[in-house]
Amino acid sequence: MRIRDIMQGKGGSVVTASPDTSVRELVALLAEHNIGAVVVSSAKSQIAGIVSERDVVRGLAGGVEILDSPISEIMTSEVRSAAPHDSVHDLMRLMTEHRIRHVPVVVDGSLKGIVSIGDVVKSRIGELEFERDQLSSYVHNTQ
Repeated sequence: MRIRDIMQGKGGSVVTASPDTSVRELVALLAEHNIGAVVVSSAKSQIAGIVSERDVVRGLAGGVEILDSPISEIMTSEVRSAAPHDSVHDLMRLMTEHRIRHVPVVVDGSLKGIVSIGDVVKSRIGELEFERDQLSSYVHNTQ
């Protein structure tokens, strides 16, 4: 299975925020969209960073004053990304090795979507259910 298969099921909509968005505004954005991360971008398709709930929590460990700071202070600037033609297996390895839960999908340097660990798990469960159904059908047809 490829990342493009996951993207077809969920679409390419990505919530973004500019680097000068406050952490307080970010928290509201995460809650409004019921998401765990936002791609930080000055231009709609160029990635400057990514910021997650985990980044907010780590920032809050230093004090609540971080809420009025720009997200550029807590975002991850070195963003790991994937391409639609990459395998889901490689994506799972990337997420596991780097302990990340959200990976932007990029084509020719332009943001096309984002895949979360939840999306990966959902696709994997779908694959396993399909395999189970195929094996069950095979067993029933050979008896």
